[in-house]
Amino acid sequence: MEQEPLTFDTNGILASQQNRYPLLFVDKIIEAAPGKSAVGIKNFTYNEWFFPAHYEDDPNVPGFIQIECLVQTFIMTFLSKPEFKGSKTNFLDMDEVRFRKKLVPGDTLRIEATLESFRRGIAKGKAIGTVDGEFAVSARFTVSVPSVFEQFIPKSE
Repeated sequence: MEQEPLTFDTNGILASQQNRYPLLFVDKIIEAAPGKSAVGIKNFTYNEWFFPAHYEDDPNVPGFIQIECLVQTFIMTFLSKPEFKGSKTNFLDMDEVRFRKKLVPGDTLRIEATLESFRRGIAKGKAIGTVDGEFAVSARFTVSVPSVFEQFIPKSE
């Protein structure tokens, strides 16, 4: 029997992952299948701290923030599992990054993330962001959960 998808508001996201303001870049998780996938939403308003500096005459979302939106949704694919809730995570690798649409104030980024494998505290998968159904950004990630990963490091004697 398949479990109903989970949803997370801001408080639920804060309980599940370590990111905090001003570096929390997911407003809500509208669907999470623990250990499989997550769908997140980020609404960009002109009030965001980075718009006045990037750029005053042409405000748009910096690439590193787009990547953070993707990876913060991606980590919810496994942090939505009770045994990993609240765990710290670390980037190990990122590749196949694609930026195809300039994101501006008023845009809503919908992120669909898929967990392809999780072994020994190493998660691999991908995330794709769209705006109004149009492809905007994507990347593949490798992320560790140090509390799990460190259990597999050989001990020196």
